[in-house]
Amino acid sequence: MGFIDSIQNLIGDKDKNKDFISKFPNKVGSYGYDAWGFNLKGIEPFVEAGRFFYEKYFRVETYGLENIPKDGRVLIIANHSGQLPIDAILLGYALITNQYSPRVPKGMYERFIPTIPFFSSLFSSWGGTLGDPENCIKMLENDEAVMVFPEGARGIAKPTKLKYQLQRFGNGYIYMAVKTKTPIIPVGIVGCEEILINYGNIDFISKLIKAPSFPTLFPFVFPSKVIMHFGEPIYFEGDIGREHIMEDMNKQVKSAVKELINEGLKKRKGIFSK
Repeated sequence: MGFIDSIQNLIGDKDKNKDFISKFPNKVGSYGYDAWGFNLKGIEPFVEAGRFFYEKYFRVETYGLENIPKDGRVLIIANHSGQLPIDAILLGYALITNQYSPRVPKGMYERFIPTIPFFSSLFSSWGGTLGDPENCIKMLENDEAVMVFPEGARGIAKPTKLKYQLQRFGNGYIYMAVKTKTPIIPVGIVGCEEILINYGNIDFISKLIKAPSFPTLFPFVFPSKVIMHFGEPIYFEGDIGREHIMEDMNKQVKSAVKELINEGLKKRKGIFSK
């Protein structure tokens, strides 16, 4: 059996993937696109290739997927790490293939992404979109599932020596959750901290290319064991005009994410375990 045949076996049956994709609840027009650029054909290679990385390379285990609502608006709030958005891709794949209620989530990306050729249109076809509050509110009002990483670049680009130390959570998602009456699902992701080794960030280069960071990396993506825990929905209401109230809500979510991370660390037998 050749290499290509081996990969095809790992990826799975394309016809089955297409049948699975056809059942997604996302609202698309007659050409298969929605208002934010997501399209059904664009998601096919994501599902096909994602199966290999999710099941074989990173050997992802998930817990609590039953907490994701079958339909309606929801904010998926997770920790961010790993230098590259691999955690976002794995999280998206987990939601897409969720046996309880498959959803194609919208992922919010940094403002510098549209300046990178090819990647912006690729991410959009997968469900990614610019991390703008008003844009996110419109998606929630359209009953979408939206992934947000409140640490942003602070989390994904932190040096390896700070692994599993949550960085500051921005408050923006709290404002959006309360304004649109959207439940929050906290998620703790373990394993992406060890995928790439960051020796530090080169600030002057990041400023030159107008990117959030420019890390010094060991040039290899390690097959770290990944574990995800999805928590129970959190509902907030109150006066979002008062910053201290929003900050208290933010701390509750951050604490829930930290507890889920700790659960994953306890379950994982080793970085490269099966």
